Amino acid sequence: MELPRTNAREFSVSELAQAVKRAVEDEFDYVRVRGEISGFRGQHSSGHAYFTLKDDQAAIDAVVWKTTWPRLTFKPEEGMEVIATGRLTTFPKSSKYQIIIDQIEPAGAGALMALLEARRKKLAAEGLFAAERKKKLPYLPRVIGVVTSPTGAVIRDILHRLDDRFPSHVIVWPVRVQGETSAAEVAAAIQGFNALPEGGRIPRPDLLIVARGGGSIEDLWSFNEEIVVRAVAESRIPVISGVGHETDTTLVDYAADHRAPTPSAAAEAAVPVRSELIAYVEDQGQRSRGSMRARLANNRDRLRAAAGELPRPLDLLNIARQRLDLASSKLSASLRHLGQQKRLSFATAAARLSPSALKAELRHAQTRLGPCIERLQPAYRRILLQRGERLDSVGKLLDSYSYKGVLARGFALVSDADGNLVRSKANLLPGATLAVEVSDGSFGATVGGAPPVRRRRPAPKDDRQDSLF
Repeated sequence: MELPRTNAREFSVSELAQAVKRAVEDEFDYVRVRGEISGFRGQHSSGHAYFTLKDDQAAIDAVVWKTTWPRLTFKPEEGMEVIATGRLTTFPKSSKYQIIIDQIEPAGAGALMALLEARRKKLAAEGLFAAERKKKLPYLPRVIGVVTSPTGAVIRDILHRLDDRFPSHVIVWPVRVQGETSAAEVAAAIQGFNALPEGGRIPRPDLLIVARGGGSIEDLWSFNEEIVVRAVAESRIPVISGVGHETDTTLVDYAADHRAPTPSAAAEAAVPVRSELIAYVEDQGQRSRGSMRARLANNRDRLRAAAGELPRPLDLLNIARQRLDLASSKLSASLRHLGQQKRLSFATAAARLSPSALKAELRHAQTRLGPCIERLQPAYRRILLQRGERLDSVGKLLDSYSYKGVLARGFALVSDADGNLVRSKANLLPGATLAVEVSDGSFGATVGGAPPVRRRRPAPKDDRQDSLF
């Protein structure tokens, strides 16, 4: 069967895919698409992000390149309804079309509020908003760190309010309070203040104020980012949040140690009113002085009342003088009576010490000791006889052990001139003088025989060369 002839151009698959790609990109170079994020699992290992935008009737693949991701004001999250801005293109490998996203924004305030509420619940579940985590503000901080824009009206309001209430040393860390890099700069400023060393060249603040003027929820969104909320919650320095107007609420307000409705109110919460403090100190001083005067007057009255009840000094002296006169009048009579008693005692003792009395006492003692002496004499003689017999036996034992008995049997005791016993002839030299003791006395003796010839030691050899001179 022969096919009909046609003039249509023949395309390869690649050529057709490229033609479709160019047609789609030329027609839809800039589009805004509203839809719900689905299938988002975070960034890929390559750094790109892939997900799907869908509504109730269709879906389209979406891609965020890793170079675009840091510039996104809002990061995509699963189930979030957004408006994505970008361009359409195709992926020839799988014959799909997709949107390359350059910017994402929530689809209306309702979506932002839903995202904000979901994030608030998540961070609250982690305990970042717990009351026990909040630190007490210092009553009078010496140094205050302010994290805000250096060119806006907020910093001028804070400085003016601090100057009116209590002038303090203020250190400003300039940051952007709106835009892509705002959240990272605010978090870095809080962490930078905490990293300052104690006693360094730049003083470490005692209190931090994070402030920004009012605006829409999109303008204040930087203060709802997790990086900022975590930096405020982890700060070791107490933090006051002064973001927006009274009706504006951000997640930083929940994490801060104190929430102020406005930046000016944050400055008011940071320091007391100097004039009121001076007035309070003066009032306390006046009350203290008045209390002291009243107490002194009361003590003076009590002293006067106590002095009125005390006796007069002359009365005390008169009573003492009267007692002295009475004691002196009794003293002479007591001395006479005491002398008579001592004289009588002396006479009694003298009578007992007369010679006749002493002789009588001696005779009485002899009479009492006579029987005792008669009983002691036989015992004394018996003890003497026993001690004598024991002494004789010990003497005989000593004689039996004495070398005198050995000498009596014909032996002799030989000692040298120094009195040392001679036990061997090897210790004797011919001509030596000896003392010989026998049983009936001692005599001297000399050792006979030729004296030993002593060899002269050779003189040490002198290895030195003889002199020629």
